Amino acid sequence: MGKPSTRLPSFCLNRIATRVRVRSPPVDPKPDSTDVETPPPSCNGEKKEQEKEKEKEKEVESVGRKVMVVVDWSQEAKTALQWALSHSLQSTDTITLIDIIKPCKNGGEQPRKDGDRDPKEYQLLNAMKSICQSKRPEVHVEISLVEGKERGPTIVEEARKQGASLLVMGQKKRSITWRLLLMWVGNNNLVGGGGGGGGVADYCVQNATCMALAVRRKSRRGGGYVITTKRHRDFWLLA
Repeated sequence: MGKPSTRLPSFCLNRIATRVRVRSPPVDPKPDSTDVETPPPSCNGEKKEQEKEKEKEKEVESVGRKVMVVVDWSQEAKTALQWALSHSLQSTDTITLIDIIKPCKNGGEQPRKDGDRDPKEYQLLNAMKSICQSKRPEVHVEISLVEGKERGPTIVEEARKQGASLLVMGQKKRSITWRLLLMWVGNNNLVGGGGGGGGVADYCVQNATCMALAVRRKSRRGGGYVITTKRHRDFWLLA
């Protein structure tokens, strides 16, 4: 017997040949100018307003805010300044230290100019300015000595004139009796423009056109700060 042939017939190869058809991709018709949807004018206006707001935010971030802190010789005012330096200020901000003094009795109705004031009246502001420069040398510090019959309205008006973004002041711890009176009578009836016991801070928080904070220590040993704003009272900030 002979060996079997391993060669395939020629007709088999012809039948295996494959045919491939290549289709050209479909050509999309050109969009008609009438088919393109254009946003309504109101959407364009909203986008422009949003872009303007973003530009303003960038300008504020680059220029910085003005943080106004009310100072006096009390421990509460020093606590408020310490809180502002450690928790509120950024490197691009400007801190303005403001002190309110009584008008001169013989000076008439017009407030005195800086050149007419006694240098001793700036002793407090200069001392607080030195503290700010030592703790936050990168922050610009300004001082403002203002005359006013009532501290509360004078502080609120000066913050508005100087364009303050944040107003910070110290506040004394209220007694239980005072808190009960606030709940019974209401804040507006007990808070005055120059009343003691923290009335000035309450007045500024309620009437300032900018964000206003009243700050005090939770206790003498520490334990963070207690913050009062227009919407929140005695908010405990552990720091």
